[in-house]
Amino acid sequence: MDIAEEQKRSRSRKQYGKYSPSWVVSNHANASGATMELLGRIRSGVRKSEWKALIQYTESTEKEFEHILPASISSMHKKEVYGKETSERIYELARLFGMGYEVFDSKADFKNWLKTPLRTLGGNPPFDLLDSSLGFEMVQNEIGRIKYNVYG
Repeated sequence: MDIAEEQKRSRSRKQYGKYSPSWVVSNHANASGATMELLGRIRSGVRKSEWKALIQYTESTEKEFEHILPASISSMHKKEVYGKETSERIYELARLFGMGYEVFDSKADFKNWLKTPLRTLGGNPPFDLLDSSLGFEMVQNEIGRIKYNVYG
């Protein structure tokens, strides 16, 4: 099933709570118009169940994101609601995956791209840069270049 079909299906089932990280991935185009709602969700904290749903939706593992998150996976397991810094990073991941799924043909293609060293990123795989906000911005800019066929 391609990304567009999956997004339609998930919207029709209302599988994810509005403004949850998974909702941001599957509704990337609409999420930019919900900035204040997303800010409120970040401030109130992402629930553990929402984090688990994002992991499942992106077909990832917690271990893959360990170097990106400001909290250790073991400490995240102990909490039901995450702090602002961790919640913000989770939403950054959701926005990035939403962008990537919009541009790439499949989840697998996007995840492969994240692990591929790129000359435009100093020979680093995009995924390795996601441990900082500046790194997120660089990777988002790269996805934008791909979307609009602008090569560096």
